[in-house]
Amino acid sequence: MIIRVAVLKGGLSAEREVSLVSGLEIAKALRSEGFAVTEIDANINLWEQLHAANPDVIVNALHGEWGENGKVQGILELYGKPYTHSGVTASRLAMDKHRAKAVLRDAGIHVPDGILIKRSELQHTHPMKPPYVAKPNGQGSSIGVYIVEEGTDAPPVEIQKDDAMGETVVVEKYIPGRELTVSVMDGRALAVTEILPNSDWYDYEAKYADGASEHILPADIPDEATALCFDWALKAHYALGCSGITRADFRFNDTNYRLTDVVNKLVMLEVNTQPGMTPTSLVPEQAAHVGMSFRQLCRWMVEDATWPRMEALRERIP
Repeated sequence: MIIRVAVLKGGLSAEREVSLVSGLEIAKALRSEGFAVTEIDANINLWEQLHAANPDVIVNALHGEWGENGKVQGILELYGKPYTHSGVTASRLAMDKHRAKAVLRDAGIHVPDGILIKRSELQHTHPMKPPYVAKPNGQGSSIGVYIVEEGTDAPPVEIQKDDAMGETVVVEKYIPGRELTVSVMDGRALAVTEILPNSDWYDYEAKYADGASEHILPADIPDEATALCFDWALKAHYALGCSGITRADFRFNDTNYRLTDVVNKLVMLEVNTQPGMTPTSLVPEQAAHVGMSFRQLCRWMVEDATWPRMEALRERIP
């Protein structure tokens, strides 16, 4: 029996273009694996779109607000067919950066110190001593992120003009160091990749533009740092209640590094419950590193899909 798969892509967020590419690549891979695939450019009529496709399994390849924050997951729960990635509660929690950090901190993971404020408050006075980072509380892929450097007189005026940030903004201490990321799937951490952006930092362009960043896989870091990245990525996955695949992003400051000090040199920035599946994306690279082709990765996602999409048990935290 041929399994009918609906791949949700596009959507309504600022990350629509990336999602279109992710969805296209997943659909191509699944067709090669023998699935009957319908690609759905998801919109506010998603319920009707799903009924028209009548899938056996739904692959959620949406990115950003709406596709990642639990709203689409709520529709999929009501629809009643197996779907991929995290469920309603985990998706909503992970997308709320401020609340997610509180959960991660309780799990023993180091996260940046920060506050939650209204964007209107970022006009004339610094909310904390620079350098700091100002970013939306509910967006992904480094959209609307501003690094306020030391010595700056006031917050950038562009923040007030940038509606992509939303009304509520997270302001957190800037964490220097090397950019690392770890994918988690099927109860294991796959690898540590170091990201070397060709720009000043790993922004939206560096994540998705061809040639805009270099990926070092595996990262050339001490073994104890790799082990801690793995440990914290798994703890974060289960602490937030995630399912399927997640990706945790870190900063590792190895300046004056000492073996006994690794725990004080690593900080987790955030957890992504809907990692990209574009040709430049990190999860497919790490899967290939451990011997899983992109086609096998996409097949695994279909086979891992469930309904209801239960939250991972906190008791499974390593």
